[in-house]
Amino acid sequence: MKKDIHPKYYDKATITCSCGAVFHTGSTREKMQVEICSQCHPFYTGKKKMVDSRGRVDRFKKLIEKSAQKKITEKPARIATRSVAGGAAAKKESRKKPAVKKKEEKKKKKK
Repeated sequence: MKKDIHPKYYDKATITCSCGAVFHTGSTREKMQVEICSQCHPFYTGKKKMVDSRGRVDRFKKLIEKSAQKKITEKPARIATRSVAGGAAAKKESRKKPAVKKKEEKKKKKK
């Protein structure tokens, strides 16, 4: 191995959780802080726990409310434009009608 390229290894590194649990292990860092561990994680404990870091859930709920309000205000405008335009079915019919008229006119001319 090359000298002076590897980080210092700590045999007794401490990992501290926000719940107060402390673990000792080997690592290249002497001390570490974690938000959740096996002693407080809902999967391991079976308890439901709301973990909200910096209000992310609240921001998500606000975004959902804003998008719902936009949909409510935009829907009447969309419906009005669709009814005026007549939709795709009306466009197809308008395309077919002139072609049908032309065929009828050709038949009348031949007779």
